Amino acid sequence: MSSIIEVKGLKKDFGALQVLKGVDVSIEENEVVCVIGPSGSGKSTFLRCLNRLE
Repeated sequence: MSSIIEVKGLKKDFGALQVLKGVDVSIEENEVVCVIGPSGSGKSTFLRCLNRLE
């Protein structure tokens, strides 16, 4: 299968606050993915970065 989304070393800062550091992900075609974590852990920011909204 081929990757439909592949990210290596994703980083995101809000000023001095680093919220994502070196995130690697590869999502294959027909793969189901769930992003879980506590409030404030960067889930929404991660998804916004994947969609090029950040």
